[in-house]
Amino acid sequence: MWIIEYYDLIRILAISDLRVKYQSSVLGFLWSLLNPFLMLMVLYVVFSRLFTTSGPDFILFLFVGITSYRFFSNGTTASVSSIVAKTSLVMKVYIPREVLVFSSVLSSLISAFLEFIILFALLIVFKNPFTWNILLFPIITLIYFVIIYGVGLTLGALYVFYRDLNQIWEVVLSIGFFLSPILYPVTRIPEHMLKYYMLNPVTTIMVMYRDSLLYGTTPSAWLYGYSIFIAIVLLGIGLAVFRRLQWRFAEEI
Repeated sequence: MWIIEYYDLIRILAISDLRVKYQSSVLGFLWSLLNPFLMLMVLYVVFSRLFTTSGPDFILFLFVGITSYRFFSNGTTASVSSIVAKTSLVMKVYIPREVLVFSSVLSSLISAFLEFIILFALLIVFKNPFTWNILLFPIITLIYFVIIYGVGLTLGALYVFYRDLNQIWEVVLSIGFFLSPILYPVTRIPEHMLKYYMLNPVTTIMVMYRDSLLYGTTPSAWLYGYSIFIAIVLLGIGLAVFRRLQWRFAEEI
């Protein structure tokens, strides 16, 4: 499998993406910790009064939503330009082009883990009880990674041909922020709309994170089944689109 064969290249590209991201930045990697924390403080001040739940519980609730959505946002945004930004590798070296998207999502995963460090620290500070369900965190994250990688493959391939896609995707992400349960619980959704609302895979992942990390419960089999199904579907679509278009990458770039 190319992930094993090109492991060293993937590692180098992922580290390079991180270095470029924080190049010339005074705080460097600390931005991965400060950015979500500052966003948390702003959103808590603005929205805590709108909900009956406030205090530590709402802080933790918010932070799970923020960090998980930032992983999706950063991973897919990085994937959009992952092919175009590495023209020399596309033009001069033969490698599976999927490596370029994979390494971009992997660098976003590393940033997300840095952000989750703050979450686990907050769980300890606010004495949120830990249960064995915390062990589900890597499994949920793996499913989420596949979802983001699948979306990233489609975006990265299409961006080679349609350069307005990055602007369109920014709008989609802005809309998705409010259509995902970041600021409010799923219980606030009207019952007749809930089944449609839960079709959003980002929503199911957030619910699974909160169940396992905050509430100490095991996410339902339906959530796992649906998330895995969507991950496989999005990965399949991404691979199909990517492999259909990759033969024209060199001439379009």
